[in-house]
Amino acid sequence: MSNAVANNKALTEAATNSSLKQSSLANSHDAKLLNGSLARTNGLTHAASAAVSAATSSSGYGSSAAGSGSGSGGATSTSAAAAAATTLLSSVAPSNAMQLPPSSNGLPMPYERFRADDTSYVPIAQFYAGRSVFITGGTGFMGKVLVEKLLRSCPDIRNIYLLIRPKRGQEVSARLTELLNAPLFESLRREKPKELSKVIPISGDITSEELGISEKDQNLLCRNVSVVFHSAATVKFDEKLKLSVTINMLGTKRLVELCHRMLSLDALIHVSTAYCNCDRTDVSEVIYAPPYNPDDIISLINWLPEDILDQLTPRLIGKRPNTYTFTKALAEHMLLKEAGNLPVSIVRPSIVTASLNEPFAGWVDNFNGPTGLVSALAKGMFRTMMCEKNYVADMVPVDIVINLMIAAAWRTATRKSNNLLIYNCCTGQRNPIVWSEFVKHAMSSVRKHPLEGCLWYPTGDLRMNRPMNTLNCIVKHFLPAYILDGVARIMGKKPFVVNVQNKIAKAVECLEYFATRQWSFKDDNVHALLNTLSPKDREIFVFDVRHIHWEKYVERYVLGFREFLFKQRPDSLPASRKRMQRMYYLHQLAKLVAVLLTWRFLMWRSKRLNDLWSAFLDNALKLARLIPFL
Repeated sequence: MSNAVANNKALTEAATNSSLKQSSLANSHDAKLLNGSLARTNGLTHAASAAVSAATSSSGYGSSAAGSGSGSGGATSTSAAAAAATTLLSSVAPSNAMQLPPSSNGLPMPYERFRADDTSYVPIAQFYAGRSVFITGGTGFMGKVLVEKLLRSCPDIRNIYLLIRPKRGQEVSARLTELLNAPLFESLRREKPKELSKVIPISGDITSEELGISEKDQNLLCRNVSVVFHSAATVKFDEKLKLSVTINMLGTKRLVELCHRMLSLDALIHVSTAYCNCDRTDVSEVIYAPPYNPDDIISLINWLPEDILDQLTPRLIGKRPNTYTFTKALAEHMLLKEAGNLPVSIVRPSIVTASLNEPFAGWVDNFNGPTGLVSALAKGMFRTMMCEKNYVADMVPVDIVINLMIAAAWRTATRKSNNLLIYNCCTGQRNPIVWSEFVKHAMSSVRKHPLEGCLWYPTGDLRMNRPMNTLNCIVKHFLPAYILDGVARIMGKKPFVVNVQNKIAKAVECLEYFATRQWSFKDDNVHALLNTLSPKDREIFVFDVRHIHWEKYVERYVLGFREFLFKQRPDSLPASRKRMQRMYYLHQLAKLVAVLLTWRFLMWRSKRLNDLWSAFLDNALKLARLIPFL
């Protein structure tokens, strides 16, 4: 046992010392940052060693006698885990958030406005001509739109390499075929089918060493790629810390290591999130120092058992609501340290929603974020949530984000700089919409373009009174769900409504943090980049959020998820509207019955109220008899 513990300690200290050596920077500020966190790093090393030792000794890891005394061992393991967590957190207190200096954190630089007489201007499509691009996360929501946009608007692009993970026994070539057969690529399949042959799959896995890419494919990428878009990430808000760190942080680190080997890399675009700094209300286009050294967190997930990590997670993430925003903030700072002289920029979108125009309005392929809740509203299954209705709902269409990413890569490559630039891709500064307005437009649209088979007439309210919201959830969500499931059981059908309501409740819980708070995301770099584009490039690569007409956008949004998520064709709308009309009258009748029943109950319970009602009716009848004489 002592040998196992000693080995664990030695490995932990060796890993931490190695990470500190690798993270030594020539930049004076980064050196200060490391010196300032040296005590925390050393404390983390010893605390992690103690935690591993405690967990090892108590749970029998590496011990031949692990099978004996299992009952008491479980209790000992639990108490040891709690003690380890306490030791760790007391040894490594979060540092106060600290803004990095302008020389290294991407403060706005001088942007030259486009001039018609500027002969050095290279159009964006021309920049991508003959170039090869590598994309991680290419099979995700944003990745698909990025691939389609590059093929359609940059026709002379050479190749697009997609990192694709084999999934459920399906080879990467089969997954690529499935991807390119999606409705998103319909216009390309019809008008430019040869362009699709430029997309080449690279078998790999963002969670594996060297991204799971074979040596042959690594050499292929290093020889040919000049632009990299890194959008692979886990966006699950309730993801375990270990997996979130592995994908969002280690995946980024491994990609940067590959980029250092690329012979002609001109731009690396890292996709982060505007909410990675959600612990502050004013967020500029800079990188803020994280509460912990990223290497320390990586050491934690490597050496601590997962059950102890789960106990530590709430304390580690601090004021942030989930592991997603926590690891994204750490990934940005790690990128700043690891990138060295690589040409890097970061794009931070806010809440990414359905497309505005490209490749067609309203395209969406998932129920994440507001899409799931508006879909539940359209089905008549969602009626109340905690939300500050006068706060800005900072959401941005996916094609706006993609166009900005493409333009940011062009800018990074054609205007060399020692600074790492950040672009906050948001709508709150230039074209804000508040939650109440968004819900109003959504409510109007789901009634105008109803879904087939909706369970009730869509209505809903935003509240900031938690007890009232909880009461409404019980009465309007779960009570009808249990009734409908009961009826389904009686009829011999499979109940499902309660299960759906549980999923909706979980989604609402994840989004409540963002709906009850407000941030101010500065977007000066985005606006400055827009001014450097020629009029033609502004028309092709649209990312000016001032062009969004919110009422029309939300209507197309609803039509989009109706067609692409629920697979309901436009020709079914007339029948759905007739059903919605019947639902409206049924809803009004139900409200009337509820009022009458409530009134009847109150009359039965209160003699005084009964007397007042009788007196009111008597006076009303007397007044009615006088009407002929008036």
